[in-house]
Amino acid sequence: MSSLVLVVGFGALLILQGYIIARFAFRGFHYTRAFSQKTATEGDHITFTEVIRNKKPLFLPWLRIESNISPHLKFGSDDDLSIRFDRYHKSIFTLPAFSQVTRRHPVKCLRRGHYVLENVTVTCGDLFGLRAAEKELSSPAELHVYPRLVPDDPFFTSQRYQGDESVKRFIIDDPFLVNGIRAYRAGDPLRDIHWAATARTNELQVKTHDFTADPKLMVLLNMQRREDQWGELMDYEQEAIEHGIRIMATVCMKALNRGTQAGFAANMPMEGSEDCAYVAPIGGAGAEDMLLSAMSLLKIKRAKRFPLFLESLGHLTGLDVIILSCYDSEEIRLHMDALRRAGNQVQLLILPEGGKAL
Repeated sequence: MSSLVLVVGFGALLILQGYIIARFAFRGFHYTRAFSQKTATEGDHITFTEVIRNKKPLFLPWLRIESNISPHLKFGSDDDLSIRFDRYHKSIFTLPAFSQVTRRHPVKCLRRGHYVLENVTVTCGDLFGLRAAEKELSSPAELHVYPRLVPDDPFFTSQRYQGDESVKRFIIDDPFLVNGIRAYRAGDPLRDIHWAATARTNELQVKTHDFTADPKLMVLLNMQRREDQWGELMDYEQEAIEHGIRIMATVCMKALNRGTQAGFAANMPMEGSEDCAYVAPIGGAGAEDMLLSAMSLLKIKRAKRFPLFLESLGHLTGLDVIILSCYDSEEIRLHMDALRRAGNQVQLLILPEGGKAL
């Protein structure tokens, strides 16, 4: 009889402890997570911190916290951290009453991007696994990973862009500083025709301009790897475009360091938009972070064919324009001529066949 009572009593305790934990597990429970910094660069090592608090007089035998994190954020090994398919993260905790656990995980930023973590799924169970309670919690964390700069890339020693002197100075013709007159040549903009001199000589004459000390650079990136590309790029093909973004970032940063305003545009959208990316030339304090942050939002997805994209930029004038593309074509050259007629200096640079993974 006493054995039966003991068994019944033990069974009742099992049921009771399972009920109590399932009923009260999330009262006084708090979970937060954060990256050690808001911005990083490809290849950087940062820290991801989880903080779990139990503010009640109830022992929690085990907690499982699961979340979906991009495979481009590579977590270091940890006995209490399980990662499935490079994407699904699971942490296991034990929380005594009125306690706090802090865990720090090393993370390597493998690729440029904007990483936003939102919800986690928390499961709490009793000592014997009889009952479990599950809840989805909001725990936001955000990280901008900037493209890595490649100043020592062979691309910069094998390519000649804007002419040697233009690269050093980033100067452009100033339409307000006229220093002479010469005969008209094919491609000269009509706005530069000097009508009085034309009337005197009976031949078309155009104004020539001095150079300005307030130059502006615009880098245009083509996300198509081939002229006949209609579908989207496969994952293994995207590294070439990622490297193009790194080169674009490097060119813009070099320009800003020389006191030149810089901007960029691409036939791919930024996060939250379906239109082609466009950031007008900017300079001064904060310009580097603004441009790199915008580049971190680029999505490798074609928003428009590159020739049509160039046609949509017909409003550009008075800029140094660098076009980065994996290929050359007659259509691209035609639109380059149109940009020159609008008063821009334009140069096409062919990107290397393969990118460089970290």
